[in-house]
Amino acid sequence: MMALVGHRHGRQTMAFHGVSASTTSTPSQQAILAAAVVPYYPVVASSDGQPDRPIGYGAFGVVWAVTDPRDGKRVALKKMPNVFQNLISCKRVYRELRMLCFFRHENVLSALDIIQPTNADLYSEIYVVTELMQSDLHKIIVSPQPLTSDHVKVFLYQILRGLKYLHSARVLHRDIKPGNLLVNSNCCLKICDFGLARIEEPDEDVHMTQEVVTQYYRAPEILMGASHYTSAVDIWSVGCIFAELLSRRILFQAQAPVQQLDLIVDLLGTPAEEDMRTACEGARAHVLNRPFKKCQTATMYSLSSQATHEAVHLLTRMLVFNPDKRITASDALTHPYLDEGRLRFHSCMCKCCVVPGNGSARNFVSDFEPVCPAPFSYDFEDHLTSVNRVKEKIHKFIVDQLQRSKRVPLCLNPNSLAYKTFQSVRGRKSHRLSHHSTSQIAAPLGPHLPFGV
Repeated sequence: MMALVGHRHGRQTMAFHGVSASTTSTPSQQAILAAAVVPYYPVVASSDGQPDRPIGYGAFGVVWAVTDPRDGKRVALKKMPNVFQNLISCKRVYRELRMLCFFRHENVLSALDIIQPTNADLYSEIYVVTELMQSDLHKIIVSPQPLTSDHVKVFLYQILRGLKYLHSARVLHRDIKPGNLLVNSNCCLKICDFGLARIEEPDEDVHMTQEVVTQYYRAPEILMGASHYTSAVDIWSVGCIFAELLSRRILFQAQAPVQQLDLIVDLLGTPAEEDMRTACEGARAHVLNRPFKKCQTATMYSLSSQATHEAVHLLTRMLVFNPDKRITASDALTHPYLDEGRLRFHSCMCKCCVVPGNGSARNFVSDFEPVCPAPFSYDFEDHLTSVNRVKEKIHKFIVDQLQRSKRVPLCLNPNSLAYKTFQSVRGRKSHRLSHHSTSQIAAPLGPHLPFGV
């Protein structure tokens, strides 16, 4: 079986798993024959024997589960095709790359490696290696998998913990939804997909795009045409997901943005004019011309038997029409509803409290929800006035990242059968790429819960 990812050392070389000149060679001989480079670095086979396979694909790329030949660990390889079609799209890709390499947090997906392009002038695709996660929250929600209050609390805690980190770096995710929240069977969660992310803009006169956030999770200020918004849009999305975790149903499921806004008003009541300060005139007129609606948030208690007073209280702090009155990620983490989720996460799930050299021992850290040490900088976007300029910057950035790394670089093997399939998958689906395909079965959570506290 030929592997998709191989080593690069000094020059482009290809590594193959299990390919040899003789059918009687041993596995180790096969690896040596495949990695005929000097100095020699052995190719390590997958620890579980799984082949390279696609796990997600769409109009914006493809993600495969592959084996890292350096240590045999399974990782995710994301391909970003046709990066340089226009200036806006390639700047977004450049921004996402820098974010993936900048973030270092347990609940935020980050890049493990970037494959260096073989030609600095002719490349049109980018390949990023990240940690492989088993499923995402969307698949868990729509599956028959039972979701207890423990599940909901530990998931919500991790989402907010990751968001607090991102917002402290002045980053707005702008597409928080269940499909962008990756999970493993041990309930560890990571926020992914930064294709729409940007830094928070302090100047309210700077126009920000409204083409963000999947409609079901879109905040009312964006639905009403606000030209400027804050990290509060992410908190609204989390509130929608929180309600979805409780009920196993999408909270606001409309066919169009206007209907989406109507559903929100039906639940929260007709907002005061001061709560629509950033709305465009047409949207404001639409809301005020409708029959007056009273607040119906008491109906949230009927979401499920898990919708306790504490749960509904936190939910109503997130789903506030006025973004200025919406709770922040930092404040939400202090809510008593999340106390148990925090305890469970740090007692047996997190890496930050593990005693070095003794994985079973725990030493609680002083800060359970750390912030980013420094804000994410936008300075790299200065003077990016052409596609070719962005192309040069991205190539230089990738080379610089590889030079800082102490690991053996990786490359692709275009002669492998897996690579040919990898290339042919693109374009078969039209939905925006998440980390995994919707056809993948959700990893079971029940017996694997680390909740023996």
